[in-house]
Amino acid sequence: MHLSMWTYPWDVQDQGVEAISAELSGRAGVNTISIAASYHAGRFLQPRSPTQKAYFPEDGTVYFRPDETLWQDKTIRPLMAQNVTERGDMLDALIRARREGGLKVSAWTVCLHNTRLGMLHPGHVTRNAFGNPNYYNLCPSSPAARDYAITLVRDISGNYRPDMLELESPNFLGFAHEYHHEKDGVGLNAEDDFLLSLCFCAHCTARAEQAGVPIEGARRSVAGFIAEACERVLPEKQFADFPEAGIDAFRHHEDLRAFLAWRSEPVTSLLGEIKAAARPSTRILLLDGPNGWRGGVDLAAVGRLLDGMVLCCYNMQPEAIGAAIRDARIMLGAEAFLGLGLRLFYPEVDGPDILAARVKFAVEAGAEGVNFYNYGLVPAGRLDWVRAAVETLAPAH
Repeated sequence: MHLSMWTYPWDVQDQGVEAISAELSGRAGVNTISIAASYHAGRFLQPRSPTQKAYFPEDGTVYFRPDETLWQDKTIRPLMAQNVTERGDMLDALIRARREGGLKVSAWTVCLHNTRLGMLHPGHVTRNAFGNPNYYNLCPSSPAARDYAITLVRDISGNYRPDMLELESPNFLGFAHEYHHEKDGVGLNAEDDFLLSLCFCAHCTARAEQAGVPIEGARRSVAGFIAEACERVLPEKQFADFPEAGIDAFRHHEDLRAFLAWRSEPVTSLLGEIKAAARPSTRILLLDGPNGWRGGVDLAAVGRLLDGMVLCCYNMQPEAIGAAIRDARIMLGAEAFLGLGLRLFYPEVDGPDILAARVKFAVEAGAEGVNFYNYGLVPAGRLDWVRAAVETLAPAH
């Protein structure tokens, strides 16, 4: 069974390749390390680090050495993090350790969630129905943004050859996405957030119009809904069966319904192009949650085009996780890999029993692996909880 721990390069640097590999395989009982190869900004409390208890990574950088021959003619180009220059290429170090019998390696790769690149290339970010930019989300309809994501995967898989490559954010992102000092005095509900996340940039408009989609009518509808939400004294749900009904929650608005039915096309076609560009020996997996349709993800297409996915079921009860895994399996098909993503954060996980129950329900529902989040963000003792959860699977696996 595939068992992995999401890990940052600075965690590996702080602990050392041999020490972290021994701890992950011995104490936690996992067989793979998922290391960030491309990442966004943040502020992390790092309980495992001996010196960096608070860490601010550079925004929108990559943690490998890009192959300049692949990038020289690209509009959007990666920036290698200073961390690599100053402390070494940990993706390369883990790949070398794997050759000597170490852990399998998965390259955890953030694709279109990149504020630094969005600020540099505002013509290639998603824009809401009023034309306002979401700088943190490069648009999957933009040819330059697509080329960036495709080349990122071609570079990593071709030059480093990890066992797996996990695609984070090759799709549309939500409006609320933990941007620096976000302010919302309205009290946006889930449907408001979704409507604000819908992209009507020039690239989406051109692509939709070419497909015969009434995008201007959809844009007017969405702009109206957003304006109404901003005028209400208190938030109010307008679509009774959102998000359970998916795009059918908007069935009484024909142009918007047609636009939402089309909206998975840029994401689906991008995933296909990414897979075609990847080295065949590297398995390509999508990272997403149970409501991935909100970002334009079509799980049936993922099952056809990629090697599978890791379904991130954070802060969900065991029974709900089992149901989500069963639903995802039906949509993905029988052949695609399906893994579960779990956080180790308190109070979401307050002891080993709840973690073991989440793993158990997922595996019984058809999950073929588990990824745990995140090595450097939790106290060392929680690795024992991972081991306890893994050991419950030993008799059957």
